[in-house]
Amino acid sequence: MPKVQINGIDLFYDIKGAGEPLLLIAGFLCDHTYWSLLMPSLVSRHQVIRLDNRGMGRSSAPDNPYTIKQMASDVALLLDFIGIDKVHVLGHSMGSQIAQELVLAHPKKVNSLMLISSWAKGDQRFNSIIETWGDLPGNVDLKLYEKVVFPWIFTDEFYSIPGMIEGLIEFAINYPFQPSTRTLYHHSRAILGNDTTERLKYIHCPTLVMVGKQDILTPVKFSEQLAQSIPNAKIVVLNCGGHGLLIESPDAVASVLLNFLAKLTK
Repeated sequence: MPKVQINGIDLFYDIKGAGEPLLLIAGFLCDHTYWSLLMPSLVSRHQVIRLDNRGMGRSSAPDNPYTIKQMASDVALLLDFIGIDKVHVLGHSMGSQIAQELVLAHPKKVNSLMLISSWAKGDQRFNSIIETWGDLPGNVDLKLYEKVVFPWIFTDEFYSIPGMIEGLIEFAINYPFQPSTRTLYHHSRAILGNDTTERLKYIHCPTLVMVGKQDILTPVKFSEQLAQSIPNAKIVVLNCGGHGLLIESPDAVASVLLNFLAKLTK
């Protein structure tokens, strides 16, 4: 698995498939494997580039403050290294913040933008949750941490599937590339320190905004605000799934994404 040295860190990335390049940027507490359930559909039509954001997975985890703009710079330099001039960009949650900053800083690099479970600026409740998620890992073990986080991510229907949540918690506990408590703190503060509200009008590429109807962490109103502020933006609200719709509803998500991308190439 390849890594590249950029911005003072080793950044892990993975490339699969063929076709127009599609970049996937994961969110808080997640590395490139978070996209796994969508990969069979996406690689059938696209060259898919995934990465581990700084601090996550197999990328370096420097113990100093991070910013969303810094992580967007990491992505831009990765694209330069790979030799990709233009790419479709897809971000989930914190990854969608990074995607917004990427297109704002490097508009010529981005063919289209897809923002899932996204926002421009969080409200007070959201900010309180993210602040807590950054502070908590230093005070509880990983199993309890996941038990605190998961109810904000997954729906009642998902919880009702026998053994599903327990299996995910067990997977997280045994995952060999767990983030450090300091990384989660730095990521939480990067999320809180970012605001694209006044700059969304400068995003001019075709944009898809997608959110689960049952998302209680980044509710539909956040996505509606994005779609209203970004020129040429389209919003899709999925009836199935909450914030973790990449795990709960991967087929529905992949279908919307591929339909959006297909219309751009006609």
